[in-house]
Amino acid sequence: MKKLFVTAVVIFTMISCAEKTKIPVYAWTGGPGEATDQELMATFKNYKEKGIDGLMYNGGHNPETYKRVGKLVKDAGMEFHTWVPTMVQGDNPKLPQDLYAINRNGESAFDKPAYVSYYKFLCPNKEGSFTFLSELYGNIAAVEEVDGIHLDYIRFPDVILAEGLWDKYGLVMNEEYPVADYCYCDKCVGDFKEQSGIDIKEVEDPSKVQEWKQFRYDLITNIVNRLSKVVHDKGKKINAAVFPGPSNAMKMVRQEWNKWDLDAFYPMNYNDFYLKGPEWVGEITKEEVESVKGEKPIFSGLFICPNPENKTKENDPENHGLLPSEIETAIRTSMENGAAGICLFTPERMKPEHWKAFDKAIHADYSKK
Repeated sequence: MKKLFVTAVVIFTMISCAEKTKIPVYAWTGGPGEATDQELMATFKNYKEKGIDGLMYNGGHNPETYKRVGKLVKDAGMEFHTWVPTMVQGDNPKLPQDLYAINRNGESAFDKPAYVSYYKFLCPNKEGSFTFLSELYGNIAAVEEVDGIHLDYIRFPDVILAEGLWDKYGLVMNEEYPVADYCYCDKCVGDFKEQSGIDIKEVEDPSKVQEWKQFRYDLITNIVNRLSKVVHDKGKKINAAVFPGPSNAMKMVRQEWNKWDLDAFYPMNYNDFYLKGPEWVGEITKEEVESVKGEKPIFSGLFICPNPENKTKENDPENHGLLPSEIETAIRTSMENGAAGICLFTPERMKPEHWKAFDKAIHADYSKK
């Protein structure tokens, strides 16, 4: 009997140790489209079986959608965070056009968005923007099945594009250009002049004025922290997809996210966009962990190549990403540099070879570096 007891203890210990070695894994995904509950549940159970612990789920603005999908995700054994874009908002009767950001040329992001047609960014300095967003996120956070709100596009448009995107848009962006430099609406210009004494419209090169950059970092920080209170008051978590760094994030999209009052950060460490190899993911993760002094969890966002066999033939970096042979390096270096876990963009892009390498990497013990 004693031998049986000892054997049982050993087996239990082995199982417990195996469970402890799995790293936390999240994934960006969306829907539900026309999928039935049965189809959704089959997908979610598959994700869970493959090692995914929680979803950042994009399903529009309707709380009822998140109630329906959230129940299925929770029944499948995963966390459910609603992935809802923040400053990017399309044509909406609740949003008057004067809430949209203005570039240095005086053009509205609503009428003449930079780069792509959906880049219709709100001005974070307008109270109407906050009112709209607080109602949106507050209503979704009130849904019982929702574990947290996941912010995205919580920034200004890319005043500097990632170098891997330059060829796609036919640009060389080694400086800030007026068409992508926001926000020069009357309120932002007036508030900055009152605060600093500088009329930014009279400055020959606004990109050289550090106070002007800081003013806009602070605008994003302020609206994030106000939205954080809205969500926390509902008893839910709030986190965000952010640009890497935050050194890159500050330079490119005015995100000084290490000052944000959030529960976790999901930096999009998409190495191909920066013309870097998979080892860069670990290098930038180190900066990210240090930027929050290890006090907030960092989940390293990994961009997956959807068609590995065609990667070298693809001109569009949106079709690049981590190959199956690279995913272990990205995961390992993220974890060795202090990440709390990883987040996949997206599970739908993962091929069988990805999943095989992924399974091995997420069950490694990174505490023995």
